[in-house]
Amino acid sequence: MMRKTMYALVLCLALWCGALVIPAAEHVLFQVSTINALMQGIYDGPATVKTLLSHGNFGLGTFNQLDGEMVMLDSVCYQIRTDGTVTTMQDTMSVPFADVTTFTPDLTLHLTTQTTLAELEAVIDKALPSPNRFYAISVTGEFATLRARSVPRQHKPYPLLTAVVKTQSVFEMKDVAGTMVAFRCPSFATGIAVTGYHLHFLRADHKAGGHVLDGVVKSATVRIAVLSTFQLSLPNDPIFNTADLTTNSPADVQKVEK
Repeated sequence: MMRKTMYALVLCLALWCGALVIPAAEHVLFQVSTINALMQGIYDGPATVKTLLSHGNFGLGTFNQLDGEMVMLDSVCYQIRTDGTVTTMQDTMSVPFADVTTFTPDLTLHLTTQTTLAELEAVIDKALPSPNRFYAISVTGEFATLRARSVPRQHKPYPLLTAVVKTQSVFEMKDVAGTMVAFRCPSFATGIAVTGYHLHFLRADHKAGGHVLDGVVKSATVRIAVLSTFQLSLPNDPIFNTADLTTNSPADVQKVEK
């Protein structure tokens, strides 16, 4: 009893002094806002990069004003802008939409033959224990081709996302090494998450990447984390509170994604 009391006292003292850092929970998907909100042009968010890092070390998303694509890998948050530049982001940068987890793989696959993106998704689907779970997926290897995009920074009044992607920059890459950061969300999460696969890419030298549109894998290691908990952080502002978030169809989201 005395030992438990002393541990509780030390824990409280450490928290009060700011000396203790509690790690993010494993197998938890933390998401900022909803995909329908992003589709409706809600591009200013409640979270910061610091908030995301407190919830994980692996993720994807975008930044306030829809300023480029986000890749979070090994606890570093990268921004890929429409000019192709990649920048390490400061903790204070704000975020309107993101998916983050502390990545701990449960399954590992090895690809040794050329595989299209559609074939890759089919291979992963066969390996998954259930279509009704959330998954974080890392695909690290060599890519014969890769098409990725980034969207330009927007200004108020913000247009819908379907209009923004018409002005996106598309990057064509050949014979590149790197990592695809991906999440697969179940169909019952329609309107909240990007259902199916959502993939971003970061080249091995951290000098190129973006939101993945298509590609061919030459060889890769695929690591899959089965996520048991979904945690959603919603914006608390008048625009989000009064928006009609029921008007987007899954087909509209797929048009934006692909």
